[in-house]
Amino acid sequence: MTVKQVGAHAPALLADSGLDLRIAACADSRHMILAAGADGMEHKAIDAAIGDRAVADWDVAALNADAPTAADLDALVAKLKTNAANTGGAAVVVDNTSSEFVAGKYGDWLGAGVHVVTPNKKANSGDLARFKNFTKAAAEGNAHWFYEGTIGAGLPVVSTLRTLRASGDAVRSVQGIFSGTMSFLFNSWDASGGQPFSEVVLAAKAAGYTEPDPRDDLNGLDVARKVVIAARESGVDLALDDVDVQSLVPAELEDCDADTYVKRLPEFDSVIAAQAAEAEAEGKVLRFVGKVDAVKGTGTVELAKFDKSHPFAGLQGADNILEIQSMRYSDEMASTPLIIRGPGAGAQVTAGGVFGDLCKLGAVLGARVPV
Repeated sequence: MTVKQVGAHAPALLADSGLDLRIAACADSRHMILAAGADGMEHKAIDAAIGDRAVADWDVAALNADAPTAADLDALVAKLKTNAANTGGAAVVVDNTSSEFVAGKYGDWLGAGVHVVTPNKKANSGDLARFKNFTKAAAEGNAHWFYEGTIGAGLPVVSTLRTLRASGDAVRSVQGIFSGTMSFLFNSWDASGGQPFSEVVLAAKAAGYTEPDPRDDLNGLDVARKVVIAARESGVDLALDDVDVQSLVPAELEDCDADTYVKRLPEFDSVIAAQAAEAEAEGKVLRFVGKVDAVKGTGTVELAKFDKSHPFAGLQGADNILEIQSMRYSDEMASTPLIIRGPGAGAQVTAGGVFGDLCKLGAVLGARVPV
């Protein structure tokens, strides 16, 4: 999707702002194609040439590219660097995977002056020492690492936290509904009407809102990764193991196969139904939230109760919402928290967030792109 967006809008960016985006190479887990020359792939042919097909099936003739070969990240990056040297441009890797292996390459790329743009959460929510080494490598290589898409798809979360701190503000807390899947589940669940929670989970699975195994959403690990990223961008050296996570997967179903989990999930409806009833009696609703307490240096993921007047209670669909409390945005300053809300999942918005980071990188490197 990012490739398609670049193909559609790159000519206008060049004409309007001088940002010249050229796609030198593309790869998936098995194959890659390299542009035939330094001019990159043919933008106007991209949509029809790639369709929704795997890289090996792209129309290379229309793209002005060589025939597909086996995926080789070292060769791909070498091609980027060669094209950049020949055109006087910059080499940029756009990693749209969720691969730990690919994320492990960032340090070498950044240290060699290759910029990285990605929604992959593995590097900046993983080992803290490695994260710091990557940041140091970027500084030493005079390279940039943009990852707005790691929280909230295209929502301006990472950039907002960076701007607050750069302008002298101090982040005190960040809390929010970081998962589009978990947002959808609790926004859709009619607990007061007696609907079993398992019914909502299984309906969401059938509709493709959850991972193939819903436990990958309900265990809270994805939210915990986003909490770690938000914490680090708030100035807190948090590790994934430091986050206190309340999983919504019953302990008895953690280690069974996916089919058994689906069959037995209704057995545990009464537990979460009791929590929902307790919240209703207090005039509140349940929401699955992640929180960074930057003052205490802690991170949590939990099922929490919120007043029905709270912004988290009025969310719809699969939207994400974050509340940032800072020195400037807080009750103590006769102000209100900073709220960021919008779609937090989906191919179009995630690709848009990645494309936006490419535009930011262009602006940093001298293009006349308004960001």
